[in-house]
Amino acid sequence: MRRFGLIGRPLGHSASASYFTEKFSKEGISDCVYALYELPGIGALTGLLEQHPDLCGLNVTIPYKREVMAYLDSVSPEAQAIGAVNCIRRTPDGRLEGFNTDIIGLREALSELLGLAEPEQALILGTGGASQAVQYALAERGIPFALVSRDPAKGNYTYANLPCEVVEQSRLIVNASPVGTYPNVTQAPTIPYAYVTPEHYLLDLVYNPEVTQFLDYGRQRGARILNGHVMFVEQAEASWRIWNGEELL
Repeated sequence: MRRFGLIGRPLGHSASASYFTEKFSKEGISDCVYALYELPGIGALTGLLEQHPDLCGLNVTIPYKREVMAYLDSVSPEAQAIGAVNCIRRTPDGRLEGFNTDIIGLREALSELLGLAEPEQALILGTGGASQAVQYALAERGIPFALVSRDPAKGNYTYANLPCEVVEQSRLIVNASPVGTYPNVTQAPTIPYAYVTPEHYLLDLVYNPEVTQFLDYGRQRGARILNGHVMFVEQAEASWRIWNGEELL
Protein backbone atom coordinates (compact mmCIF):
# COMPACT_ATOMS: atom_id res chain seq x y z
CA MET A 1 0.00 0.00 0.00
CA ARG A 2 1.29 3.47 -0.94
CA ARG A 3 0.44 6.16 1.57
CA PHE A 4 0.06 9.89 0.92
CA GLY A 5 -1.18 12.74 3.03
CA LEU A 6 -1.36 16.38 4.04
CA ILE A 7 0.53 18.05 6.87
CA GLY A 8 -0.44 21.38 8.39
CA ARG A 9 -2.46 22.90 11.22
CA PRO A 10 -5.44 23.14 11.40
CA LEU A 11 -6.78 20.74 8.78
CA GLY A 12 -10.52 20.70 9.51
CA HIS A 13 -11.23 22.74 6.37
CA SER A 14 -9.21 20.58 3.99
CA ALA A 15 -10.78 18.69 1.09
CA SER A 16 -7.51 16.95 0.15
CA ALA A 17 -8.34 13.56 1.68
CA SER A 18 -11.80 13.43 0.10
CA TYR A 19 -10.41 14.59 -3.26
CA PHE A 20 -7.75 11.91 -3.44
CA THR A 21 -9.99 9.19 -2.02
CA GLU A 22 -12.54 9.96 -4.74
CA LYS A 23 -9.77 10.08 -7.36
CA PHE A 24 -8.46 6.67 -6.31
CA SER A 25 -11.98 5.23 -6.44
CA LYS A 26 -12.83 6.71 -9.85
CA GLU A 27 -9.54 5.68 -11.44
CA GLY A 28 -9.46 2.19 -9.93
CA ILE A 29 -6.33 2.87 -7.88
CA SER A 30 -6.63 0.28 -5.12
CA ASP A 31 -3.13 0.37 -3.66
CA CYS A 32 -3.12 3.98 -2.38
CA VAL A 33 -4.53 5.83 0.63
CA TYR A 34 -4.48 9.52 1.56
CA ALA A 35 -4.87 10.89 5.09
CA LEU A 36 -4.65 14.15 7.03
CA TYR A 37 -1.80 14.57 9.52
CA GLU A 38 -2.27 17.62 11.72
CA LEU A 39 1.15 18.29 13.24
CA PRO A 40 1.57 20.40 16.41
CA GLY A 41 4.88 21.65 14.98
CA ILE A 42 7.02 20.96 11.94
CA GLY A 43 9.44 19.02 14.15
CA ALA A 44 6.81 16.27 14.37
CA LEU A 45 7.43 15.46 10.70
CA THR A 46 10.36 13.22 11.61
CA GLY A 47 8.23 11.08 13.89
CA LEU A 48 5.45 10.89 11.29
CA LEU A 49 7.86 9.53 8.69
CA GLU A 50 9.23 6.99 11.15
CA GLN A 51 5.71 5.91 12.08
CA HIS A 52 4.69 5.45 8.43
CA PRO A 53 7.55 4.00 6.38
CA ASP A 54 5.02 3.53 3.54
CA LEU A 55 4.52 7.32 3.18
CA CYS A 56 5.49 8.11 -0.41
CA GLY A 57 4.36 11.72 -0.65
CA LEU A 58 2.99 14.64 1.31
CA ASN A 59 1.23 17.87 0.59
CA VAL A 60 2.09 20.78 2.89
CA THR A 61 -0.24 23.58 3.93
CA ILE A 62 -0.35 26.45 6.42
CA PRO A 63 1.74 27.12 8.45
CA TYR A 64 4.60 24.84 7.34
CA LYS A 65 5.27 25.67 3.66
CA ARG A 66 8.45 27.56 4.50
CA GLU A 67 9.50 25.76 7.69
CA VAL A 68 9.45 22.33 6.03
CA MET A 69 12.27 23.27 3.66
CA ALA A 70 14.85 22.79 6.43
CA TYR A 71 13.84 19.10 6.69
CA LEU A 72 14.28 18.27 3.00
CA ASP A 73 17.23 16.71 1.21
CA SER A 74 16.60 18.69 -1.97
CA VAL A 75 14.29 21.42 -3.24
CA SER A 76 13.38 22.07 -6.87
CA PRO A 77 14.81 25.27 -8.37
CA GLU A 78 11.33 26.78 -8.74
CA ALA A 79 10.35 26.00 -5.14
CA GLN A 80 13.68 27.45 -4.03
CA ALA A 81 12.99 30.63 -6.00
CA ILE A 82 9.48 30.90 -4.55
CA GLY A 83 10.72 30.17 -1.04
CA ALA A 84 8.01 27.66 -0.18
CA VAL A 85 7.26 23.95 -0.59
CA ASN A 86 3.79 22.43 -0.70
CA CYS A 87 4.64 18.99 -2.13
CA ILE A 88 7.14 16.42 -0.89
CA ARG A 89 8.21 13.25 -2.67
CA ARG A 90 9.82 10.50 -0.58
CA THR A 91 12.14 8.40 -2.70
CA PRO A 92 12.59 4.64 -2.17
CA ASP A 93 15.91 5.33 -0.42
CA GLY A 94 14.21 7.74 2.01
CA ARG A 95 15.26 11.08 0.52
CA LEU A 96 12.78 13.94 0.81
CA GLU A 97 12.41 16.09 -2.31
CA GLY A 98 10.49 19.37 -2.18
CA PHE A 99 8.41 21.01 -4.92
CA ASN A 100 5.93 23.85 -5.28
CA THR A 101 2.76 22.91 -7.15
CA ASP A 102 0.84 25.95 -5.87
CA ILE A 103 2.42 27.93 -8.69
CA ILE A 104 0.87 25.57 -11.26
CA GLY A 105 -2.56 26.07 -9.73
CA LEU A 106 -2.08 29.82 -9.50
CA ARG A 107 -1.17 30.17 -13.15
CA GLU A 108 -4.38 28.39 -14.11
CA ALA A 109 -6.51 30.38 -11.65
CA LEU A 110 -5.13 33.73 -12.81
CA SER A 111 -5.70 32.79 -16.45
CA GLU A 112 -9.31 31.81 -15.71
CA LEU A 113 -10.04 34.95 -13.70
CA LEU A 114 -8.24 37.54 -15.81
CA GLY A 115 -8.54 36.14 -19.30
CA LEU A 116 -6.68 38.62 -21.49
CA ALA A 117 -6.87 41.42 -18.90
CA GLU A 118 -3.57 42.64 -17.47
CA PRO A 119 -4.14 44.76 -14.35
CA GLU A 120 -1.57 47.51 -13.96
CA GLN A 121 -1.28 46.87 -10.22
CA ALA A 122 -2.17 44.12 -7.75
CA LEU A 123 -2.57 43.83 -4.01
CA ILE A 124 -1.70 40.62 -2.14
CA LEU A 125 -3.25 40.08 1.27
CA GLY A 126 -0.91 37.98 3.41
CA THR A 127 2.80 37.26 3.40
CA GLY A 128 3.06 33.53 4.17
CA GLY A 129 4.06 30.62 1.96
CA ALA A 130 0.99 30.88 -0.28
CA SER A 131 1.64 34.59 -0.74
CA GLN A 132 5.14 33.84 -1.97
CA ALA A 133 3.74 31.68 -4.76
CA VAL A 134 1.31 34.48 -5.69
CA GLN A 135 4.19 36.96 -5.81
CA TYR A 136 6.10 34.63 -8.13
CA ALA A 137 3.09 34.14 -10.42
CA LEU A 138 2.41 37.87 -10.69
CA ALA A 139 6.07 38.59 -11.38
CA GLU A 140 5.90 36.06 -14.24
CA ARG A 141 3.01 38.02 -15.73
CA GLY A 142 4.75 41.35 -15.22
CA ILE A 143 2.09 42.64 -12.82
CA PRO A 144 3.49 44.93 -10.08
CA PHE A 145 2.13 44.24 -6.61
CA ALA A 146 2.12 45.45 -3.03
CA LEU A 147 1.81 43.32 0.10
CA VAL A 148 -0.52 43.77 3.05
CA SER A 149 0.49 42.10 6.31
CA ARG A 150 -0.39 42.17 9.97
CA ASP A 151 3.34 42.58 10.56
CA PRO A 152 4.63 46.01 9.41
CA ALA A 153 8.07 44.50 8.84
CA LYS A 154 6.77 42.04 6.22
CA GLY A 155 4.50 44.05 3.96
CA ASN A 156 4.23 47.38 2.18
CA TYR A 157 1.14 48.13 4.28
CA THR A 158 -0.61 46.82 7.34
CA TYR A 159 -4.36 46.36 7.37
CA ALA A 160 -4.60 49.34 9.70
CA ASN A 161 -2.78 51.76 7.38
CA LEU A 162 -3.85 50.53 3.92
CA PRO A 163 -4.72 53.65 1.87
CA CYS A 164 -8.13 53.61 0.18
CA GLU A 165 -6.59 54.77 -3.10
CA VAL A 166 -4.29 51.73 -3.16
CA VAL A 167 -7.34 49.44 -3.04
CA GLU A 168 -9.03 51.52 -5.73
CA GLN A 169 -5.99 51.42 -8.02
CA SER A 170 -5.14 47.73 -7.43
CA ARG A 171 -7.55 46.12 -9.87
CA LEU A 172 -6.41 42.63 -8.89
CA ILE A 173 -6.68 41.74 -5.20
CA VAL A 174 -5.60 38.29 -4.02
CA ASN A 175 -6.39 36.92 -0.58
CA ALA A 176 -3.39 34.70 0.16
CA SER A 177 -4.20 34.56 3.87
CA PRO A 178 -6.34 31.91 5.61
CA VAL A 179 -8.82 34.54 6.83
CA GLY A 180 -12.37 33.44 6.01
CA THR A 181 -11.58 29.73 5.87
CA TYR A 182 -14.18 27.35 7.34
CA PRO A 183 -15.28 27.41 10.14
CA ASN A 184 -14.57 31.16 10.39
CA VAL A 185 -16.81 31.94 7.44
CA THR A 186 -17.96 35.37 8.65
CA GLN A 187 -14.41 36.75 8.68
CA ALA A 188 -12.72 38.66 5.87
CA PRO A 189 -9.48 40.60 5.49
CA THR A 190 -9.99 44.11 6.83
CA ILE A 191 -9.67 46.32 3.76
CA PRO A 192 -11.85 49.22 2.54
CA TYR A 193 -14.20 47.25 0.27
CA ALA A 194 -16.09 50.44 -0.63
CA TYR A 195 -13.24 51.16 -3.05
CA VAL A 196 -13.66 47.87 -4.93
CA THR A 197 -15.30 48.50 -8.32
CA PRO A 198 -16.76 46.51 -11.24
CA GLU A 199 -13.30 46.88 -12.82
CA HIS A 200 -11.74 44.79 -10.06
CA TYR A 201 -10.78 41.11 -10.02
CA LEU A 202 -10.78 39.30 -6.66
CA LEU A 203 -9.07 35.93 -6.21
CA ASP A 204 -9.31 34.04 -2.92
CA LEU A 205 -7.01 31.07 -2.41
CA VAL A 206 -9.54 29.74 0.11
CA TYR A 207 -11.95 27.17 -1.41
CA ASN A 208 -13.99 26.30 1.69
CA PRO A 209 -16.49 27.99 1.78
CA GLU A 210 -17.16 28.28 -1.94
CA VAL A 211 -17.90 32.01 -1.63
CA THR A 212 -15.90 33.55 1.19
CA GLN A 213 -16.90 36.79 2.86
CA PHE A 214 -14.02 38.44 0.97
CA LEU A 215 -15.42 37.28 -2.38
CA ASP A 216 -18.97 38.15 -1.38
CA TYR A 217 -17.96 41.72 -0.58
CA GLY A 218 -16.33 41.92 -4.01
CA ARG A 219 -19.38 40.44 -5.72
CA GLN A 220 -21.59 43.02 -4.03
CA ARG A 221 -19.41 45.72 -5.57
CA GLY A 222 -19.68 44.18 -9.05
CA ALA A 223 -16.15 42.74 -9.14
CA ARG A 224 -15.26 39.53 -10.97
CA ILE A 225 -14.42 36.82 -8.44
CA LEU A 226 -12.84 33.37 -8.27
CA ASN A 227 -12.24 31.07 -5.31
CA GLY A 228 -9.35 28.67 -4.72
CA HIS A 229 -10.96 25.54 -6.19
CA VAL A 230 -9.17 25.74 -9.56
CA MET A 231 -5.84 26.19 -7.81
CA PHE A 232 -6.61 23.35 -5.39
CA VAL A 233 -7.39 20.84 -8.15
CA GLU A 234 -4.45 21.82 -10.35
CA GLN A 235 -1.91 21.66 -7.52
CA ALA A 236 -3.30 18.31 -6.35
CA GLU A 237 -3.00 16.78 -9.82
CA ALA A 238 0.52 18.19 -10.18
CA SER A 239 1.44 16.61 -6.84
CA TRP A 240 0.13 13.26 -8.04
CA ARG A 241 2.32 13.49 -11.14
CA ILE A 242 5.37 14.27 -9.01
CA TRP A 243 4.69 11.36 -6.67
CA ASN A 244 4.51 9.05 -9.66
CA GLY A 245 7.81 10.25 -11.07
CA GLU A 246 6.42 12.29 -13.94
CA GLU A 247 8.32 15.42 -14.86
CA LEU A 248 6.44 18.70 -14.54
CA LEU A 249 6.24 20.89 -17.63
